[in-house]
Formats: sequence, C-alpha cells, structure tokens
Amino acid sequence: MTQDDRDPRTGLIHHPYRAPEGFESPVVGVHKGSTVFFPNVAAMRARTWKDKSGYTYGLHGTPTTFTLEERIATLEGGRHTLLVSSGLAAIMLVNLSLLRAGDEVLLPDNVYGPSRDLAVHELAQYGITHRIYDPMGGAGALRAAIGERTRLVWLEAAGSVTLEFPDLRGLVAAARERGVTVALDNTWGAGIAFRPFDLGEGLGVDVSIHALTKYPSGGGDVLMGAVTTVDRALHERIMMTHSRFGLGVGANDAELVLRSLPSLHLRYHAQDASARRIAAWAQQRPEVARVLHPALPGSPGHEHWAAQCSAAAGLLSIAFQPRHDAAAVDRFVDALRLFRIGYSWGGPVSLVVPYPIQAMRAFEAPVAGTLVRLCIGLERTEDLIADLEQALGAL
Repeated sequence: MTQDDRDPRTGLIHHPYRAPEGFESPVVGVHKGSTVFFPNVAAMRARTWKDKSGYTYGLHGTPTTFTLEERIATLEGGRHTLLVSSGLAAIMLVNLSLLRAGDEVLLPDNVYGPSRDLAVHELAQYGITHRIYDPMGGAGALRAAIGERTRLVWLEAAGSVTLEFPDLRGLVAAARERGVTVALDNTWGAGIAFRPFDLGEGLGVDVSIHALTKYPSGGGDVLMGAVTTVDRALHERIMMTHSRFGLGVGANDAELVLRSLPSLHLRYHAQDASARRIAAWAQQRPEVARVLHPALPGSPGHEHWAAQCSAAAGLLSIAFQPRHDAAAVDRFVDALRLFRIGYSWGGPVSLVVPYPIQAMRAFEAPVAGTLVRLCIGLERTEDLIADLEQALGAL
C-alpha cells in the first residue's frame, strides 16, 4: 500500500515526511513521548538509557530531560544528575536509595521542615530511625552524634528559615572520618554561592539535591527537583531506585527550567544585592531585635559563609522586639502590599511567611518568638523597603 492509497486517518498517523536535521536556535527542543520507536528488535534489545547513549522509554529520558540533567550537573559542579518532581521528592529519593531497615539518618536542627516530617513518618515505617544534631555545634557535635547505625548525614547551608551557615568543611570532614555519606540541600546556594563538591582541602559532599522550583525555574510556576553526584557507583545506586519508583518529569516543565537557566546568575545576584540592602535597613529599625542573613556580620555562621561563599540567596529573616507579640507580627505581615504571603522563593515576586520558630526546633533557636522570613524578588529595592516601612505601622 502506498501513501496515496492509505485512508487519511492512517496517513495522518503514519506520514512519511520527516523534518530535516540541522535546525538550531537558542531554545532547546521539547521532546515529548512515553513510547520510543526502535528500528528493529535487535536495536530494542541493545539500546540502553543508563549512560544517556540511547532512548528506550519516555520515563527514562528524552533529549529534553537529558539536556537539563547535564546542565544542572554542570551548575552544581557534579557529573551525574537525576530529575524528579520536586525538591522534597529529591530528598525522598536519596533517603530511600541509601538507607535500609535498621539504618539511621542524621538531620540538622534547622532542616527543611518537610524533610523532618519525612523522617518522622515515612522513614520510620521502613524501620529507618533519625536523630537531630546541632549544625552550629561544629565537627565535634557531629562526631558525637554519629553512631554505629548512622549511614547518612544531611546538611543545610544556609539553614531553613533561620539561615545559620554551618562549618561545611568541618562537618564533611567529621562524616568522612566515620565513613558516612553526606547529602546537602543546596537549594539556597543554587550552585552559585559555593561549590558543594569542592569545599577545599579535598572535601566535598557526596550528594547535592536542588529544588529547581526555586532559582533555576525563577518564575514561581514549576515544581521540580534534582539529585546530583560525582561518583558513578553512587549515581547508579540512586538511579536504579529512581527507575524502580517510576520517577520522572514532564517535557514542558523541563523546557521552562531550561529557558530560565541562562538568566539564573543575573537573577541570583540581583536578588542577593537587594536582600543585603534590605537586611542592612532592617537592622537599623527600632522595632527589629535581630536580622538573620549569612552575609550580615553577627548573623549565625557569618564567618563560615565568608570563608566559603561568594554570594548569598535573596532570603533574610527578621525577629521583632519582644514587646511585639505574635498577633502584632501577623498584623505586620497582613499589612504588606508588595510582599505576598506564600511559600517558596526564587521567583520574581517577593514573599513573606511568619514562623513560630522555637516550635520547629529541638535545640534553642537563635531568636525567640515569631520569625518573619522575607524572600526578595525582582521588584525595585526602594519600593520593597517602602512597603516594609509602611507595614511596621501595623505593629
């Protein structure tokens, strides 16, 4: 049967035309598909996706997702990256790949809240225990916390909400001494503030997870996460769990992150500069008891940030004077107009969330009462300061 003899319904599906190769533009092509065609049975049996040398099924990778994985690996300073549906999914993937019943994982006290919940609820059901350690206690505190069953240590730099910056080199060295794998949530650093796999003196983390939802996306419209490694054997261990769980991302979401990556450094540094100006302004306000921002002298771990980093994310947290109770702080948040109440960060719109911080910690928090986290967007800095100033009247 020739093309001309086919019913149009069949011809539309099995059309002979193929677009010529060689089209190039600034935008990476979007390849969608669950089914992947093979020219013959031998090719189907011989082809592999594990080293990105071929395509077997959409869940195992397309040109679009492979490209994004390679670019995130470059951003992080690693060699191998896997994509998942969110930053929390990346944390889950690392835990379930590297931990078994009877193992223990150590979490810093300032860990991302959902990561702690994952350990308390899901990991416990698999017979995996967890303990909380004080990340600002340094290498000595971590050494004391590591036990015979400890198999994985998580790091946060900077810490969630309170933004303490730990002694990364010391913590990694302490874990290395005991042969424990180290995983870092590098969403704050975004591959820009510091190099997680090269902390100097031959030290680096084993695994870096990154919520691409934040800075790599940059638009507040994509949920995605990444797990990056250097060691091939470790990557393959995580990769096979990734495959068996059927994890993957959609091509359109990958396209949006790819489109945003070229402007990542510009956006990160712009938000960093604005956040530092706002932190300095807030520090001078009589209503404010303390400003938490790693680049601000006096903020917890500032000396570690200064020794390790070249930049800082656009985040800061404000603790008000004790005379302003939780209800007053809520009034302040509600009075803001440019800052929108909402979770996440790294997008164009500035965000604000109040946190009852001590209720979230096992150890003593660096501040008391309700902490207000500000996530600085791309608005004019002077306009954001004016918004904060007018909202202080609600206190």
